[in-house]
Order: sequence, then structure tokens, then C-alpha cells
Amino acid sequence: MNTPLLPWWLAVPVALLLVLSGIVALVGSAGLLRFKHFYSRIHAPTMGNTLGTFFMVLAVAISASHLMSRPILHPLILSVLLIITSPVTAIFLMRAAIKREHRQRLAEYGPDEPGYLDMPHKAPLPKDLAQPPASDKA
Repeated sequence: MNTPLLPWWLAVPVALLLVLSGIVALVGSAGLLRFKHFYSRIHAPTMGNTLGTFFMVLAVAISASHLMSRPILHPLILSVLLIITSPVTAIFLMRAAIKREHRQRLAEYGPDEPGYLDMPHKAPLPKDLAQPPASDKA
């Protein structure tokens, strides 16, 4: 008869962490589809990505530590790097969206305008900014 690789008291927390990882990633993906605006949408996948990967890496570290009979902590480096880089990437995407918004100088954003950011409660621009500048042809 084969002996299991992990005892039940260790397999249960590892399995729960893996299931929790999948649920968090699924909720983050659902938030990407559910939210209407770009600035709201960017948070759900970032949090789902970070927490989901953290729970999965923690489960791997626990099971690998038991199987190797020594602490295995280097998978946690992946989680630390992801915790650092995922929010930074989200910030860069939001800054690019803000710069795009200023560059386009649109007076209003409609909810279904293709190619434009869907901005909630956008106030109209002043008349001098809403009109493109006249070219200096003399």
C-alpha cells in the first residue's frame, strides 16, 4: 500500500490555500468584467493577481518544505516580487490613461464611445480648451 506524500493535517491547509487562490483569482477576473470604468477595473485584477499568487506560492512552500524535510522559502521571493511589481504596473497604466485623457482634451466622455476612456462625472472643459488651437499660418 502506498503512503501519501503529505499527511492529512498538512494536505488540508495546502488544499484550502489552493482553492482560496483560485477563488481570489476568479473574483478578480469577474471584477474586471463587472466594473464600468477603467480606473475601477484596474484594481480588481491587480488584487486578484497578487493575492491569488501569494496563496498559491504559500501552499507550494508549505508542501515543498515538508517533502524536502527542510524549510523552502525561495518560492516566497516570487510572491514578494509580485507584490512589488503588480501595483507599480497598475500605477503606470493609470498614469498612461491620465496622460491620454489630457492629450485628447475631450469635453465629455460617453459611456459607449469607442476608443475613449469611460470617465464618470466628467465636467465639460472651458471653451478655450475645448476648441483646438488655430494654426498660425501667416
